[in-house]
Amino acid sequence: MLPPATAVLAAAHRLRGVVERTPLTHSPALSERAGAPTFLKCEQLQRTGSFKIRGAYNALATLSPEARRRGVVASSAGNHGLGLAWGAQQLGIRAKIFVPATAPGVKRDGILALGAEVDASQPDYDAAHHLAEQYAREHGLVFVNPCAGETLLAGQGTVGLEILEELPSAATIIVPVGGGGLIGGIAALVRAVAPTIRLVGAQGAKTNAMAASLAAGRRVDVPVPPTLADGLAGQIDDEGFAIGRASLDEIVTVTEQEIAAAIAWLSHEHDMRVEGSGAVGVAALLQGRLRTLASPVAVVISGGNIDDTRWRAIVDGPGAFS
Repeated sequence: MLPPATAVLAAAHRLRGVVERTPLTHSPALSERAGAPTFLKCEQLQRTGSFKIRGAYNALATLSPEARRRGVVASSAGNHGLGLAWGAQQLGIRAKIFVPATAPGVKRDGILALGAEVDASQPDYDAAHHLAEQYAREHGLVFVNPCAGETLLAGQGTVGLEILEELPSAATIIVPVGGGGLIGGIAALVRAVAPTIRLVGAQGAKTNAMAASLAAGRRVDVPVPPTLADGLAGQIDDEGFAIGRASLDEIVTVTEQEIAAAIAWLSHEHDMRVEGSGAVGVAALLQGRLRTLASPVAVVISGGNIDDTRWRAIVDGPGAFS
């Protein structure tokens, strides 16, 4: 289910010089609010604006020459598509990305600018995912799942490796959770080398497929309304549910208003531009949602790709710190 820790180490070697080693920044203000020393893992500063490039590039770099020649297909809410498009450009691989019609323009346009083909014909992420899988089958192409597969999870796990290298005393790591790729990759390493660390997932109340499924003890479908945390939206599959069960000690949810407040807080307190999916962990800390908070704490800010109009409305709007 989870890749071996050795796969994460191999991915780190493969990604050296390819991806950015993003900063782990101490936040005095969030430490005070949380009552524990707290650090922000700033993946919004990563190439293409999110952690997704790690897993995407690792998956592409390990393909056979024949698979590279034929090209790849993926579904994405946006960030996986950006990472895959960038990696495909670097490696000379054709890529077609299926995104929902609701994907933020900054993500969709960025994928196109990197040379990948985009299909935005489907109304939501789940429909885009199913169409991408069908297209890959019909054309004999590799489908690069945004949330599963050993090489993809191993690449995402390098986020956890960098946290442990810089903060070996970390006792809690808070991770945004959608389909389970990031938390699964981090858990693959942490469970092997530092099993006492608490791994906590954070989701939006409108992107709570993992939280609802873990609470029910089985995979369940949830409504998928519009949300600030678009990168976490959609259902999880059986593999994602199994990853969540193997990886998470706790999972919490935050409201749309709390996500917006965290985006504004990060902008005003740290001059950071963070998308809704990337802000959910900070929102959970600001709202005191965690049952147990062993310290020190590392919070993964998973991405910063948010449309400028939406970001400015949140940061400059009334009630920004509510």
